[in-house]
Amino acid sequence: MIDPFTIKKAGYKGIQRAMKAVASVLPFPQPTLFTGPGSSLELCDAIAQHDERKILIITDKTLLEIGLLQQIEERLQHNGVSYSVFDGVLPDPTFAEIEAALAKLDAERCEGVLAVGGGSVIDCAKVVCAAATNRKSIQRLSGMFKVFKAPLPLFAVPTTAGTGSEVTLAAVVSDPATQRKFSILDPKLTPLMAALDGALMTGLPPAITAATGMDALTHAIEAYLSRNAFDDTDRHALAATRLIMDNLPAAYADGRNAETRQQMAQASYYAGLAFTKAGVGYVHAIAHAFGGRYHTPHGLANAIVLPHVLDFSRDAVVPRLAKLAEVSGLETGDDASRADAFIARVRELCQRFAIPETLDALRAADIPALARGALKEAHLTYAVPKYMDQPTCERLIRRMLPNPR
Repeated sequence: MIDPFTIKKAGYKGIQRAMKAVASVLPFPQPTLFTGPGSSLELCDAIAQHDERKILIITDKTLLEIGLLQQIEERLQHNGVSYSVFDGVLPDPTFAEIEAALAKLDAERCEGVLAVGGGSVIDCAKVVCAAATNRKSIQRLSGMFKVFKAPLPLFAVPTTAGTGSEVTLAAVVSDPATQRKFSILDPKLTPLMAALDGALMTGLPPAITAATGMDALTHAIEAYLSRNAFDDTDRHALAATRLIMDNLPAAYADGRNAETRQQMAQASYYAGLAFTKAGVGYVHAIAHAFGGRYHTPHGLANAIVLPHVLDFSRDAVVPRLAKLAEVSGLETGDDASRADAFIARVRELCQRFAIPETLDALRAADIPALARGALKEAHLTYAVPKYMDQPTCERLIRRMLPNPR
């Protein structure tokens, strides 16, 4: 008798083969890119050159209060570009924040959006730009290819090196009513232009540096281990892994080094290029479940989950883990020993960055629902290298209980 899960796996694999066929012909636009210290100001010049007369700057209160936007605002003024500021974005943007930003955009009659901030800010800006032209509810934009009309022009300045949202076609939104996150996926969401300005990141505290850096590393790893990987996504994922392994410990130890910050910004961008086409996997699915229920910061959730999923997937991806070990400077031994060394290096980084092995908010009673949500997301969206069923997922999550029983 055939195991029912074996039949389900065949169906999941069929869905992913179809998605890979679509990805092989789907255009993946990339933003016009400005890089290096001061590149955010070059982006402001470009906004003026493209005749944007008034824009909405979307950011968060902290960045505004510490003066990070001052030079950007001055450069826009110098170029004759009018602007208004919306600083109400919180981590994991919700409908309320997006709708408030959209109302301000309408009231101020802005023609485009400049997002200055981390992944939450850029994701919020993506949805605002899409909703402004498509005039449908945020819920109706959820899923794949629901952005029928071109969004307003979006310009992005990431202030963390982690999400890669400045180059991806995705935006993640939190729904407080269901305690879940959902994605809006469409190539039209990719920003028109972006600036990787490492100098803006020199003030990030070590904990945020570590969490966002591990987010970027997770993007690179899951994209490389995906069954929907391509030659170009492999190159980007390996380059990102190499840069992160070389620079993240130094950025964590001394965040004032602008060159190290610039290398991390580039790594995050490469990882974004990789996963926006190849996809991610169980790490993200479980991290999204944690974020939706407990509001766990996404990078931290990824870092906690990553070693556990690598342990689970190891046997199916030994040669690929060995290659990740090679670009991480772990070149000794056969493929199996290098695969183990790479997983050990990931755990070592988490320990170095004081990332906990467990999630304090996690409750045993929540685990079945968390597993169901994670598996639904992963199996319908990601080409994971090895499939897990409900009991396996529950056991994996249970390892992250603060007081496992």
